[in-house]
Formats: sequence, structure tokens, C-alpha cells
Amino acid sequence: MAIAYPRLIGSQKSATETGMILSPSSLSRSPRILTQDELKKIAAYKAVEYVESDMVIGLGTGSTAKHAVDRIGELLRQGKLKNIVGIPTSKVTYDQAKSLGIPLSDLDSHPVLDLAIDGADEVDPYLNLVKGRGGSLLREKMVEGACKKFVVIVDESKLVNNLGGSGLAMPVEVVPFCCKFTAQRLQMLFEEAGCVAKLRTCENGEPFVTDNMNYIVELFFKREIGDLKAASDAILRLPGVVEHGMFLDMATTLIIAGECGVIVKDKEDSGSHRR
Repeated sequence: MAIAYPRLIGSQKSATETGMILSPSSLSRSPRILTQDELKKIAAYKAVEYVESDMVIGLGTGSTAKHAVDRIGELLRQGKLKNIVGIPTSKVTYDQAKSLGIPLSDLDSHPVLDLAIDGADEVDPYLNLVKGRGGSLLREKMVEGACKKFVVIVDESKLVNNLGGSGLAMPVEVVPFCCKFTAQRLQMLFEEAGCVAKLRTCENGEPFVTDNMNYIVELFFKREIGDLKAASDAILRLPGVVEHGMFLDMATTLIIAGECGVIVKDKEDSGSHRR
């Protein structure tokens, strides 16, 4: 958890106000520490409050977004939402949404979306994101780049002072051809940041394969990346790179669930991304 992350300015509601976790009888007892999954669920349910009938919605991928998709399906069954069309960002989300009865389509039929809801692996103070550690970064970026409003849902453990600051992987989707060569080029590109590039593998040692039949190279940084726009451009210029997991200037609203409640931060409160 990045404790140095600045206090966010925005609307704030307690966990009880979301109608999610605590019952009235529990208020007389000592509060328990919420699990990370419960915090994710709180943030996801808050995000679904932005969904209205007749919307075209981008459906994110991952453990946090899964709760949002479940909630949308529940509201459709209850008749509280109608005429929703979902655009899934992965095969996993497609299967989940289909099982819940959510009508589905694609960007060819709906090139402009009203809203997208998804989680993030890292969020900096300027609402720049690292996404795609689940391997769905390309489709996520395509769908979420086509929406009018992009709501990002996280628990407070995902807050960082700078992208790459968690010490965990920044994913880059690459073509399988000469993937080790591409990984070496990526590592050299960020040599000053102490970058180590590794090909993501499965438990059996075989390369992880994305929905698009590509591989993932994971970048680990010891120091700050620097200018994010310049880093993004440099990665995308490398032959063999398909897309990277930095989502810059894309999120319009951030919802953070923590032990003290829910904080909602809009893009206009965050300033431009760090140079």
C-alpha cells in the first residue's frame, strides 16, 4: 500500500451508506477489518450507480470488474436496468456477462460507448493507470478508449505515487515472433530506471497467451519511469510491440474503497499527468 499517496478530494461515503457490508446490528459490535475482496465489491457497486438504462457499457476484466458485471446482471434481472448493451474486454468477461443474461455486442456495432467500468493495477495521483496484469490490456484499452466516461474502481492498495512504483509488473503485449528479442529491447529502453523484462509464463513454463494469441512481457522498475508520454511513445515505436499497460489520461472518475469508506475523485480534481 502506498501510504504516501495524497489525501483525495472528492465525495466520500461510508461503507454502510453503500448498502454493502454492515448491518444495523453490527454497529454495536467492534468493526471488523474488511477483506480486500469486500473493498473491491464496495467500489464496484458504487461504480454501477453510474449505469442507466439504454446505455452501451464497456465491461472490464479482473477481480474488481467482475463484481460490477455481477451487479449489472442483478439489476437487469430485477428490472431496475433495461436495454443495456455490454461490450466485454475479454473472453472471460464475455462468458460471465453472457451467463448473467447481459446483451452483448462489439465496437464494430457500437463505436462510441456511454460508460466503461474497470479495475486497475496501479493508480497515480493524476489518474494515470497501470492495467492488464490479467492479460487483457489490448481489448481493455480499445474499449475504454472509445467511451465517453471511464470509471475506474480500486481498493486503496492500488494507489501509488508513480506508475511502476508498486514494484509489480507493467505488462506489454507483444507478438510471439522473436519475443525474447523484443523483451531485451524493452529492457534496454528503460535501463536508467533499472528495468528488468520477463516473459510471462504459465505454471507449466509455457508462455502466457492473450485472447489475441500474443504474449506478455512484464516490465519491473527499480526507479521512476520519468515522462510517461515519452515512455509510452518509445514502447509503441518498437517493432513487435502490440500495446502496453499504461492508460494515460483515460480515466474520468476514480472510486476508491478503503476501511474508512468510499472516495470518489473526478479527473478535473487531479490535474494533468506527471511529466
